[in-house]
Order: sequence, then structure tokens, then C-alpha cells
Amino acid sequence: MTGSDRDRDASGQARQARPRDELGRPLPYGAAGVEPVSEEPLPPHEALTAARALVQAGRPFSAHEVLEARWKAAPDDERDLWQGLAQVCVALTHAARGNQIGADRLFERAAARLATHASSGGETYGLDLDAVVESARRHVGVF
Repeated sequence: MTGSDRDRDASGQARQARPRDELGRPLPYGAAGVEPVSEEPLPPHEALTAARALVQAGRPFSAHEVLEARWKAAPDDERDLWQGLAQVCVALTHAARGNQIGADRLFERAAARLATHASSGGETYGLDLDAVVESARRHVGVF
């Protein structure tokens, strides 16, 4: 799409108005898709709760969007945490779509990013990052 063809909000920001399925694939305009998640960052614990619920509901792509919003709003010393968690969700999305190579690559990147954050001693918001990293390495999302 060209810039003028993109969906935009009232302030002119590019926003995707097209409906999506549970794995984030775009559907035709007017089709029934899943409820979109807010693009506004949630507070850390709320972001984790929402992402967990979305993964459990079979919506890892939406969980990724929740975590991505948190990552972009996070202080620098937490970015590896939130980006790593978002990458786990993207990896789960790739796996569910049948793209195991993409899933494997993202799980490895996520595990490395989360291990880096864990070794920094940074805030984890109650997550056992060693368990999350081990789970990511086994290709199972647990957070």
C-alpha cells in the first residue's frame, strides 16, 4: 500500500483497521476477525496478565502486540525483557502458522535476549526468566 492508502487514525497515525484472524493474518475488510488489542502500553503486570491470557486463548500474535507496546514504552534497562517476551509470542505465532524455521530462529533470539536481561539483574515482574528461557529453548511459551 502507498502512504495515502494506509488506514489512519484521527491524528493521522498509520493504524491497521483491517480485521485479523487469531494468528494475526489480515482478513478482508468487513470480515469478522478477533477483537483487536489496544496499541497503548499497559503497565507491566497488566501487560503480562493480558499476554498470558491471549497466549492461552490461542492468540499469540495479539499477545505479541501487547508486549511490543510495553517494550516500546519501557525504560532502556527493561527493553530486552519486553522485546524477548514479544519475540517468544512471535515465535509461537510462526509455529502455529506452520513456519517452524521462523519459529526456531525467533525462539533462539528471544532466549538470548531474555538471558541477557536475566544476567543484568533487572526487574522481572515476578517472572522466572530462567524458566521462560528454558521454555523458549524447548519451543514452548511459558510466562
